[in-house]
Amino acid sequence: MNVISAAVWVLENNCMFVYTALIVCFSIFTVLHKKNMEQRFARSVQRKILRNYSGGKEREFPDDEGDDPDNLVPAIPEDTPHIPYKPLRRTDNEVIDRSREYYELMASRRTVRAFSPEPIPSGVLENIIKTAGTSPSGAHTEPWTYVVVENQEVKEAIRTIVEEEEELNYCKRMSRQWVTDLRPFATKPVKPYLSEAPALLLVFRQTYSWRSDGKKRMHYYSEISVAIAAGILLAAIQYCGLVALTSTPLNCNARLRQLLSRPSNERLELLLPVGRPHEDTKVPDIVRKPLDEIMVKI
Repeated sequence: MNVISAAVWVLENNCMFVYTALIVCFSIFTVLHKKNMEQRFARSVQRKILRNYSGGKEREFPDDEGDDPDNLVPAIPEDTPHIPYKPLRRTDNEVIDRSREYYELMASRRTVRAFSPEPIPSGVLENIIKTAGTSPSGAHTEPWTYVVVENQEVKEAIRTIVEEEEELNYCKRMSRQWVTDLRPFATKPVKPYLSEAPALLLVFRQTYSWRSDGKKRMHYYSEISVAIAAGILLAAIQYCGLVALTSTPLNCNARLRQLLSRPSNERLELLLPVGRPHEDTKVPDIVRKPLDEIMVKI
């Protein structure tokens, strides 16, 4: 009896057991396949929801570590103690007065494009950056790096890169409407303030960092975290009596990151010339929106 004949004999004499085994195997396969398809469908729906929520972009903090419990380590120690928070309580009149005073201070803030060559007093930039470092961030990941440039040669190199890219931006990359909107501010591809200001402050956003065990540490809501920190940074600059230009160097990220030896997980968000205003500084006589156009009370 050959193999084929033996197989036929087994099937004929044990068909009930064979059919039962096949049905069991098919049922198990169906259940597992259904579960797998449901999981895939759920992930697909989740990705679609996240894309819709984020304006069509994938979420910025995918779970690269999977579900392995050994990889799930909090951004800060899980046993971090919680301590009482008791800031100085002020009277209603003090709160009103301070809110008005701070508004008046910040209302005088202006973007300038002409800087005095006077040096910034020692320790001021450090205090400004420490102030920005108090900003809240997603899961306290603090996704920012502040690079201070006071070396004249490096400032000149930064200016060269920015002006080369800006020439292309104005001629090819930016829309005609964009260029038209900038005319009242007299902006041009030439950026003398980048080499004239006593200091340049570059704000880099860390898209992720590395844990002490070598695994990737995700940074949640890094864009909004750095945006909040930048607002606090500008307020600190204004408060101490200095001025700045909020420059967003379009298409300069890669070249400036390489020039300043910044790692690939960092992206340049802002370039701020900082110092005292030049004695001949002029700014456009603009009017800000009134309160009833920017606030809605419910």
